[in-house]
Amino acid sequence: MSATGVYGLPPADLAEVPRDAIQFSPLMPGAAALEKQAAGSLDGITILAPPGTIERRYALALALRALKDGAPLTALAPNDRGGTRLRKELAAFGLDVQEASKRHHRIVTTTKAVGIEKIITEVIVDGGPRFDDEIGLWTQPGVFSWDRLDPGTHMLIEQLPALSGRGADFGCGIGILARAVLASEAVTELILVDIDRRAIECAEHNLDTPRAKFLWADLRDPHPALTNLEFVVMNAPFHDAGQEDKALAQAFVRRAAESLRKGGICVMVANRHLPYEAVLKPLFKAVTPVIEQGGYKIYEARK
Repeated sequence: MSATGVYGLPPADLAEVPRDAIQFSPLMPGAAALEKQAAGSLDGITILAPPGTIERRYALALALRALKDGAPLTALAPNDRGGTRLRKELAAFGLDVQEASKRHHRIVTTTKAVGIEKIITEVIVDGGPRFDDEIGLWTQPGVFSWDRLDPGTHMLIEQLPALSGRGADFGCGIGILARAVLASEAVTELILVDIDRRAIECAEHNLDTPRAKFLWADLRDPHPALTNLEFVVMNAPFHDAGQEDKALAQAFVRRAAESLRKGGICVMVANRHLPYEAVLKPLFKAVTPVIEQGGYKIYEARK
């Protein structure tokens, strides 16, 4: 029985993907993990390649490991988000690569060659989870702010009010903000939510407490665990697939309002240029700007 894979959502007019292809994107909750796919088990795979260099080479290496010898790989990406590098990166694995250009994308095709296991392993190690001594946490290339403390998160940590009871961290990343929240024993449970499976797995390593619960989910969709919360904290995202998307952060705000009990509080940091007030005010009884500096602003919103 043949099995094919797909990573992400390649535009249908640029790459044909079988209907029964196994989805492997870590940004699509419920997808299979390409890291766990048996070596030599796939008859083909199509990848919408990630923009980050280390992350992209890691995904390509995982795909090659999963393919049978001689099986085809198609990879594509916008020209300005790594597409122009795809041919060279795949050729570095010792592969014969063909390239086409369409709709500001590069589309490359190749087949898995024999004897490339050593370089595949090296690239997988380079792009996999690792403990970062500087930040003192487990992290992985491709995860939000994977190798530094995001300034918005830092600002929110500095301004956190006293929180207690059961709450959630929306868009938790590797758990930096959650660690600060859980420093208070008054917090009885914190649900860490992120759309990125890799972030959730790193956060599980970084937070060794039964008070932390982990949820791989898209906050644009409702989830039964996110109800009757006493607080929500978040560094609201405003990019989706690398493009600015104000609706994404606004969806986070609406989900927070739906998840909080009466009297619950949402504490969020946001980029100063984005208009959150118009979304917050109809959903919350009171909205208080806490501080504005360095391109960021913090709000406390009470149900």
